[in-house]
Parts: sequence; structure tokens; C-alpha cells
Amino acid sequence: MRLTQGTFSFLPDLTEEQIKNQIDYAIEQNWAINIEYTEDPHPRNSYWELWGLPLFDIKDPTTVMYEINSCRQQHSNLYVKVNMFDNTRGIESCVLSFIVNRPSYEPGFELLRSEDISRNQKYTFRSYATEKPEGSRY
Repeated sequence: MRLTQGTFSFLPDLTEEQIKNQIDYAIEQNWAINIEYTEDPHPRNSYWELWGLPLFDIKDPTTVMYEINSCRQQHSNLYVKVNMFDNTRGIESCVLSFIVNRPSYEPGFELLRSEDISRNQKYTFRSYATEKPEGSRY
């Protein structure tokens, strides 16, 4: 099972050069950049752990690549993603997000079905990774 979240999730993993090109583009657009990681990749889990502080007014992509690689080394068996934010309209809106690191094994999701009022069916799904305690999922 391959997790498909973010802008390039249906493509093969980005190379270092491709990641750097995306960082270059974000810097040209004056976007703020942050790096996040998690072991619970559920699509509605919008609260990934923040790596360091958001990077505002960055002019050198080497700084961002250093932070990405530091996060990958520290959390080599977790999901790591990079987010870019545009504040030109007075709000911080995420305009680009992509995964730069994945665990070696991605267990996937379980689909749960339950019956509701008037025989309606409700569906939800959960990550198989959450069967294990936090900190030992991968």
C-alpha cells in the first residue's frame, strides 16, 4: 500500500534534484516553508509534528534541504512532508505539499462499515499503523 497524499503522491518518489527544484520555485514565489513528520498518516490527521520552526524569507534552498535531510535522518522510518504557504492574500494558505520520506513498510488502511438509522451505511477507515502504541508503529 502506498500512501497518496500531497501534490506528487501518484508519481514515483521525488529525487533530491526534483525536491530542490520545488524548493527553488517556492523561494521564487516568496512562500513560507515548513517540514512535518508523523507516524499516523490518516488523511484527516492534519496535525503532523512540526520540524523546527517555519522557514520565512528564505533565500537559499540549501537551508531548506539541510532541514529536510536533518528531519529525514532523525525520523527515517516515518512520513516526512514539506508544505509551502502563500500569504499574499493576507492569509496563510497551503499551496504546495509533498511527501519526501516514507517508512520502509506502509501497512495501509482498514475500511470499517457500520449501520445507522434507517439501514443507512456509514463508512470510515483507520490506519493499520494505529494498532500499535505511539512511538512503535513503524
